[in-house]
Amino acid sequence: MSLRDDQLATLKAAGKDFDYYNIANLDGIDHLPYSLKVLVENLVRNIDGANITDEHVKTLLDWDPNAEPSHEIQFTPSRVIMQDFTGVPCIVDLATMRDAVKDLGGDPEVINPQVQSDMVIDHSVQIDKYGIADAVQQNMDTEYQRNGERYQFLRWGQQAFKNFRVVPPGTGIIHQVNIEYLAKVVMSKAEANGNTLAYLDSCVGTDSHTTTENGLGVLGWGVGGIEAEAAMLGQPISMLVPRVVGFKLTGSIPEGVTATDVVLTITDMLRKHGVVGKFVEFYGEGIASVPLANRATIGNMGPEFGSTCGIFPIDNVTLDYLRLTGRSEEQIALVEAYAKANKLWGDASDPDYVEPQYSEYEELDLGTVVPSIAGPKRPQDRILLSEAKSMFEKTAPAYETEKTVKDPVAVSTDFRGDFDIENGDVAIASITSCTNTSNPSVMIAAGLIARNAHAKGLKPKPWVKTSLAPGSQVVADYLKAAGLQDDLDALGYQLVGFGCATCIGNSGPLLPEISEAINANDLTVTAVLSGNRNFEGRISPDVKMNYLASPPLVIAYALAGTMDFDFETQPLGTDADGNDVYLKDIWPTNSEVAAMVDGSVSREMFLKDYASVFDGDHRWKGLDVPEGELFAWNDKSTYVRKQTFFDGMKATPDPVADIHGARVLALLGDSVTTDHISPAGAFKASSPAGKYLTERGVEPKNFNSYGSRRGNHEIMVRGTFGNIRLRNQLLASVGEEVTPGGFTYDFLAKKPTTIFEASRDYIDNKVPLVVLAGKEYGTGSSRDWAAKGTVMLGVKAVITESFERIHRSNLIGMGVLPLQFPAGESYESLGLNGTETYDIAGVEKLNEGVTPKTVHVTATHEDGSKTEFDAVVRIDTPGEADYYRNGGILQYVLRNLMK
Repeated sequence: MSLRDDQLATLKAAGKDFDYYNIANLDGIDHLPYSLKVLVENLVRNIDGANITDEHVKTLLDWDPNAEPSHEIQFTPSRVIMQDFTGVPCIVDLATMRDAVKDLGGDPEVINPQVQSDMVIDHSVQIDKYGIADAVQQNMDTEYQRNGERYQFLRWGQQAFKNFRVVPPGTGIIHQVNIEYLAKVVMSKAEANGNTLAYLDSCVGTDSHTTTENGLGVLGWGVGGIEAEAAMLGQPISMLVPRVVGFKLTGSIPEGVTATDVVLTITDMLRKHGVVGKFVEFYGEGIASVPLANRATIGNMGPEFGSTCGIFPIDNVTLDYLRLTGRSEEQIALVEAYAKANKLWGDASDPDYVEPQYSEYEELDLGTVVPSIAGPKRPQDRILLSEAKSMFEKTAPAYETEKTVKDPVAVSTDFRGDFDIENGDVAIASITSCTNTSNPSVMIAAGLIARNAHAKGLKPKPWVKTSLAPGSQVVADYLKAAGLQDDLDALGYQLVGFGCATCIGNSGPLLPEISEAINANDLTVTAVLSGNRNFEGRISPDVKMNYLASPPLVIAYALAGTMDFDFETQPLGTDADGNDVYLKDIWPTNSEVAAMVDGSVSREMFLKDYASVFDGDHRWKGLDVPEGELFAWNDKSTYVRKQTFFDGMKATPDPVADIHGARVLALLGDSVTTDHISPAGAFKASSPAGKYLTERGVEPKNFNSYGSRRGNHEIMVRGTFGNIRLRNQLLASVGEEVTPGGFTYDFLAKKPTTIFEASRDYIDNKVPLVVLAGKEYGTGSSRDWAAKGTVMLGVKAVITESFERIHRSNLIGMGVLPLQFPAGESYESLGLNGTETYDIAGVEKLNEGVTPKTVHVTATHEDGSKTEFDAVVRIDTPGEADYYRNGGILQYVLRNLMK
């Protein structure tokens, strides 16, 4: 008997009996942080005796708050959520797996997500039209024209796969739809014995701001595509048990301060504290007065403060939000009963409450928070609003060059008339993103600012591109119900779409006359947005400085028209009587905002808007969609292509083999990130990806980005290792100049060339490849194409001084062998420069069910001499060994599902 059997118990909720895994009576559970209790339940429920054992659970129960992370566990998420950019390759792989099963004589319909998997299409709408009544309709028409191929494919997937749902374009942003509808907090499913099992909702997503759900008490975070696919197919994710930072909230938000100001303050504090790789958990009596929408706003910014999650426990605030957003009374009763039975209830005033122990502590008195913005290029660079003008004046010169014109530049437009623009002017003021549009208090505050400004005759400056892109249709409903949309319209804040928009760089073009004036005179113009990311170059190619602000402050800056502005001392304009109007004259009180939220946001709105959430509008329903269990691939498509991972795959894997005569494709230094390896952003016509599209008749203006073309492996493999900041030292080893970007030396053709073209030459001649690198290889975001592209280039092994954990795991998931130089050694210390040929012996021991601790590497130099060493094999779990023996995680799962 295992703990899994011992802890199975019965729970009564809403008059029904549920099976559940009781963790409340386990020794050591009381003082664990909420987030680690979630992991305990996850481990107990998924014990299999191999990858997850009783011992793993006991180690977690014995967690030492002061220890550094060293224990690896397997986390099995209950759900997966995807957005369309990162989700398309996952569905391409599933569709390709179906073809592979058919080729092997099996039933293609065995290939389905094994857990609930949802995709919300929210990353593709761009703000081409704004400031007009039908902007949202025109932008959606353009979105469908641009993305028709991808949407046809996803609509096929929606009807072909079980456990897979698609929320069509124009509905909302992934994280807002998640907290308002998809998240369950406690899930339930029918079991083979006829009983119903209740278990904790946990969810990983292919977007970093998946942490929004942490506000609901749902543990999860953003992952790369390979982990997401693994989780979809029921496979666990390897992770180290983290340190947990306890963050105590006390006091209440003062007058004139918003949830955005709070989250920028917390981001600033936690960045200074240092929380990368850690969990952050909010606790204490003070959290009972933090509304759920504010909790979600805080959780959303987890990636900005650097932690894996930023979670709140389940309490009455959670239940109230579930009720408001239309969840059933039966579901709410289950959440409450389950949380209380399993010591997951977070009410600090409860007499039975035990305060958790934490590794580190932080505290914030909400009463000390002041209005803030962040910028001009990082979310953690907080600026007090009272100091915004002086800080702008201090930082702006760094963005100017000798070409920058200091005097105002005259601009003449048909759309907005004639005006002058100058350095510091706000070119974009956008209410956008899941961070703030999921929070009625800041959206209503923006509407009230618009009402008060409109009543006083104020208008945004004509050079400001204004836009309102809510995260769900409920926002549009309550702004309309409150009578505030008319006031927003009067200020140019008509709806432009339901999607991420400006926050992910889909701000759309500025008026051509404005863009021309900015670039011809090298002006430093600014953007203000209510989002979570403001990195350089992200928001618009024409804008140098980007600032994050609350929705009401976005409108305030649109009225001011410049960042070079002091709201305390400078008027926004004058009213009909000629009196100066200051920001304080139009800013609503907290009680006004609260009263309007209470009076205009209703449960009925959520019930109505989410009643047919998966149906879509006439555009979605009108797509010409192929039917059937297999996708009808179009060989002419440049967006969606059948993957090649399963070409020639057999029902039983061939034995793994030692590696002979390998050549070095890249010789790299320390801290090579997944951004260096994985293709992202725009690409030139002269690049291998650009040439591929040009040969197929695609003009450079229609290249779109690597992100939009992630469903086409031909594009992605051509961009792998192509980052302009990558420096392949192999070129120096053969006496060539090190050209930054995706270049290498081809030892067969004896010439420098692109990494992609060299790899084709090696593959054609059946020469295996290796990559040599230094410390911390694969740091940064988990990007699936960093591993997928590596294997598609023909790389069989990567030998480094050390790996980032997730990229190491992803390489194994794609069938690439991760090896480390002996402790204290490097390719330099061993006298290697990449010109050698490599033989790796001892890999074949894996065929005997044994994972060798080391393999023997022989590097043969050009003069015939040899350097030999034993490389450490970084296959760390039995599951990883299974993946490698099968050629990758997808092949492993496919074969198991066929059985």
